[in-house]
Amino acid sequence: MRKFKLAEKIIELEAQAIKEQVRHLDSNFNNVIYMIKKCTGHVVIMGIGKSGLVGKKISATMSSVGIPSIFLHPTECLHGDLGTFMKNDIVIILSYSGETEEIKNILPILRKMKMKIIAITGHPNASIWHNSDYIINCYVTKEACPHNFTPTSSTIAMLAMGDALAITVSNLKKIKVEYLSLLHPSGAVGKKLIQKK
Repeated sequence: MRKFKLAEKIIELEAQAIKEQVRHLDSNFNNVIYMIKKCTGHVVIMGIGKSGLVGKKISATMSSVGIPSIFLHPTECLHGDLGTFMKNDIVIILSYSGETEEIKNILPILRKMKMKIIAITGHPNASIWHNSDYIINCYVTKEACPHNFTPTSSTIAMLAMGDALAITVSNLKKIKVEYLSLLHPSGAVGKKLIQKK
């Protein structure tokens, strides 16, 4: 039987990265949960590169469980998409390094717009850390990449934190299966929800 040693190690490291996040469930995480629960606008999620792709998935998950959410690309925001924001929106910015230039450029503008900013990052001394209202730490000990370089463990950790936020808030809002079935009128998920009604 062929053994996939590297593949096994990668999966083990990513699983460990997710487990590491349990210790990051602190008062910041709790405050963010209640902020999202009370939000009467949209949860606007932003990120660049791999973090942006994770952000798109988190936004999609939130919308699918009854939390109005959209993803905005930070670069596009610098060219007019800031007009998307509404008064009661809150912002979640994903940047593992916390030093992404496009994010650093947009933070002062979001501040001027009086937006509440939540950062999901892995570096406590980063610029994003000091320019946000709430911080969710998603630090991981090691990337699953053999060179400890390619975003792997860090992106899976961000995704897990996003899922934890979305599902916890949906539960707090007491979103019912009947409403979820309206949001999923088609596909396998929709069929499963209809059977539960």
